[in-house]
Amino acid sequence: MGSRSGEKEEGFSESNDAGKQSKLKASDSFGTNDMFFRADKIDLKSLDIQLEKQLNKAWTKGKGGSKRPKEEWEIDLSKLEIRYVIAQGTYGTVYRGSYDGQDVAVKVLDWGEDGMATEAETASLRASFQQEVAVWHKLDHPNVTKFVGASMGTTDLKIPTKNSSSSESFSHPARACCVVVEYLPGGTLKQYLFKNRRRKLPYEIVVQVALDLSRGLSYLHSKKIVHRDVKTENMLLDAERNLKIADFGVARVEAQNPKDMTGETGTLGYMAPEVLDGKPYNRKCDVYSFGICLWEIYCCDMPYPDLSFAEVSSAVVRQNLRPNVPRCCPSAMASIMRKCWDANPEKRPDMDDVVRLLEALDTSRGGGMIPDDQVNGCFCFRPKRGP
Repeated sequence: MGSRSGEKEEGFSESNDAGKQSKLKASDSFGTNDMFFRADKIDLKSLDIQLEKQLNKAWTKGKGGSKRPKEEWEIDLSKLEIRYVIAQGTYGTVYRGSYDGQDVAVKVLDWGEDGMATEAETASLRASFQQEVAVWHKLDHPNVTKFVGASMGTTDLKIPTKNSSSSESFSHPARACCVVVEYLPGGTLKQYLFKNRRRKLPYEIVVQVALDLSRGLSYLHSKKIVHRDVKTENMLLDAERNLKIADFGVARVEAQNPKDMTGETGTLGYMAPEVLDGKPYNRKCDVYSFGICLWEIYCCDMPYPDLSFAEVSSAVVRQNLRPNVPRCCPSAMASIMRKCWDANPEKRPDMDDVVRLLEALDTSRGGGMIPDDQVNGCFCFRPKRGP
């Protein structure tokens, strides 16, 4: 994916693995239940042809064509109502809506049929969509956004037109797909931290949010899923401030051999050095990203705000650059951060170990960026950044 946080909106991911067209490979030395596949080893051209055939079946429905089998994750579009835009990205838009009476977020992916996207980009988007659905629809955890369903290649999707005050005004895309998930009213974790950048968060809230994220990642790793884009923009909050992991557009089933997972995928500032350097990686890249997120949750600040993307990438790999841990940070919390972002992936803890470390933290004595006798935060950290 190799994305930068300023280049896309919340809740929307896009993949840049389209250029890789080697054949799908699986080892014959282990059983079917143990097989691991790399999505960036898929022959996208071949996959695109297969998907096109699947789409043609969908488009011929209602025109005398044969009715295609319904996927287990496929929604009934007659029950879906799309209301208004809540976020936009390069190739798609996230709407708020309702499905069968439930509040939902609807990510509509535009496959570039207007000629704005190249064939390779379109093929990558189609593969990314099917990959995201395949990963997401089987997940069930309180700290993972609940997948409701998806629809692929339909002309029946009603999308409100821009600047329209009439609920009767809809556009009907020739080729669009959508992913429907539960709607979380608390917005992204990034937005929540930004709102608290001056006041900072009480220590018990820091630990609670971090535990939610660590438990969600531990669950994903137990399912052999590597998220690959762990950042505060991809974490959502419900009305009770419970955190849920979202955006599985670049998630992968972990390869049995770490050498089978290479290439820059993620967001600069959160990417592990081995990923930035194009070396083999595994689920420990998520642990590194979690360490950066933990610092961000504690400080309510941005890592590396004064450095360019190129400077961050080079310094993280070659100079072991990491965010400065405030002096007021409790040693146990600082230790977790540093263990998670260790340059050596093998020295980083597993996420279930991180959960146990966070659960053992003592929040009764404070220790956050808000001292008991100081309302406006901690003097050991730069008090003002950003607008």
